[in-house]
Amino acid sequence: MFLKEKISIENFEDKKFKIRLIESGYDTEAAFTHYLHNHKNGVSQFYKPDAIKHVKNLFEFKFPKEEVSDLVAEQALQYLIFQQENIPFPAPKKPEFKFIDLFAGIGGFRLALQNLKGKCVFTSEWDKYSKQTYQANFGEVPFGDITKKITKNYIPDGFDILCAGFPCQAFSIAGKRGGFEDTRGTLFFDVAEIIKNKRPKAIFLENVKGLRSHHKGKTLETILNVLRNDLGYFVPEPQIMNAKKFGVPQNRERIFIVGFRKDLKITEFEYPKPAKIKATLKDILESETVSIKNYLSETYVNTLRSHKARHERKGNGFGYEIIPRNGIANAVVCGGMGRERI
Repeated sequence: MFLKEKISIENFEDKKFKIRLIESGYDTEAAFTHYLHNHKNGVSQFYKPDAIKHVKNLFEFKFPKEEVSDLVAEQALQYLIFQQENIPFPAPKKPEFKFIDLFAGIGGFRLALQNLKGKCVFTSEWDKYSKQTYQANFGEVPFGDITKKITKNYIPDGFDILCAGFPCQAFSIAGKRGGFEDTRGTLFFDVAEIIKNKRPKAIFLENVKGLRSHHKGKTLETILNVLRNDLGYFVPEPQIMNAKKFGVPQNRERIFIVGFRKDLKITEFEYPKPAKIKATLKDILESETVSIKNYLSETYVNTLRSHKARHERKGNGFGYEIIPRNGIANAVVCGGMGRERI
């Protein structure tokens, strides 16, 4: 029998074990963390079998001389529920609705809907660094590739809202109706398939503003046709909105698509109006002194200057911008050697 001191959250932070999980192709770690964060609602039952499997596998990995039964693993799992660490962005204590977070990134959708008293019951994201940040923010490991059947099988029933910031892809619809089947092979098809099977009350989709003109407008036209006609949702005309008009010091334009299941009889929807508050960079900077590692050295800044000048002479577009404290940023990106700082 296991001693309680062996049953700790810290024992589940084993890098070698995580590597073995990745190599095995199983998503039991995601099921384990989703179970812990859904133990107060019926959704936890969707994750329980693989959560128990995760506990059992890890104990057998770390304590190979111990005999582990499913019962012992389940008892350990229940004990671990009360050892969850504090996280920066916890779910509301009394949620009023449930949602799922697809193509989750680092949790923008989740943070917004939690602030509206929503409870996230499923998350999917394939990028490993985004998954690490998401876990640090919310205490859950997102499930992986949503195009795989094994990942879709984890999605619970009964959630209210589907959120998805899916990538934009063109559809091969020349001479076709531009319906559900014509989206096959794209990531939107996977979103539409989940909507078709789970029938959430509402959908909340986000994409780059170029979706409106993408593939000469056929991509958005097909998406709206699928949502409205094939899936049966009331979908008002999508709208492009800019973060800088809603109190965020960033020029970030995105197109939003919302929809409501037609049996709910919702026939009107109005997108929010721009806020009167205009934020600048100084409004979000930390007041306390931050680590020097978050600053570019003068040597590196000089390298950027010379690199920019060299590309200007060649007619290339490489550049950088230092935002003043009273300014706003453009889209924040990080590339090159990965050493850029905001």
